[in-house]
Amino acid sequence: MDKLKAMSAFVQIVEKGSLTAAADGLDTSLPSIVRTLAALERSLGARLLNRTTRRIALTDEGRAYYDRARRILGDVADVEAVVSARQGTPRGRLAIGAPVMFGRLHLAPLVTEFLAKHPEVSMELLLMDRVVNLVEEGLDASLRIGSLADSSLVAIELGRTRRVVCASPAFLKRHGVPRQPADLARMPCIRFTGGALSDWEFGAGKKTTRVRVAGPIATNQIDAALDACLQGLGCGRFLGYQVAAHRQTGRLRYVLESHEPEPLPVSLVYPQARLVSARLRAFMDFVVPRMRARLKG
Repeated sequence: MDKLKAMSAFVQIVEKGSLTAAADGLDTSLPSIVRTLAALERSLGARLLNRTTRRIALTDEGRAYYDRARRILGDVADVEAVVSARQGTPRGRLAIGAPVMFGRLHLAPLVTEFLAKHPEVSMELLLMDRVVNLVEEGLDASLRIGSLADSSLVAIELGRTRRVVCASPAFLKRHGVPRQPADLARMPCIRFTGGALSDWEFGAGKKTTRVRVAGPIATNQIDAALDACLQGLGCGRFLGYQVAAHRQTGRLRYVLESHEPEPLPVSLVYPQARLVSARLRAFMDFVVPRMRARLKG
């Protein structure tokens, strides 16, 4: 049995959702796929899938094998790319992650430019406001905002972003301008559940303080929190890139700037154990200087 071929067939079955779809994807027959899966399970001494007439489901052993198999197949593809005579032209699939709003404002335009320059590369852009495991999600790289605790990642710092408190001019006219962080405890505040919900941090080092805030709305969507702030419902706390355009137009004003905590690093990260393929190297060479210029501005 060709173990890599069997591994690839198993991954196709899981990702396509059925043996028939996997057979179509691999341009082979259904009986051939069934025999390959049975031989793989026999060689492992474990059942990988529970199969019914309508659906398949991974067993615990199957889930563990799928995660490792997908990683191994990715590594094999990377090795082949490194030694390929076609290395001069980046080609193949790239999967890149980023926070939703940052990805929409800053990464997506650069991805479009990159793909125009490299038509043989295809891109999957995964935007979500949570920290993901790159290997488990099948990502080649991701943009991260904040300090990195995972030592298995290589990080390229692109810049930093401030953590700002702001409000609409109309709100500040009605409620006054806060002069100290403690003033926020007595003012309506908009809470974003993607960050600290009710405790806002100010200052740095030994001068760090936290203020408990409350207000008319809490939301897990940054756009909803930003809209509430623009409508004058309260003070909001955001990352600088999220509100910079509204500050420039005068729709929002920053307050308590002298009390801001340290800016957060923005980094491009990728797994340390992975070989850097030609397409990922080309992407990093293209994006890193342009993103640094964006964040500096």
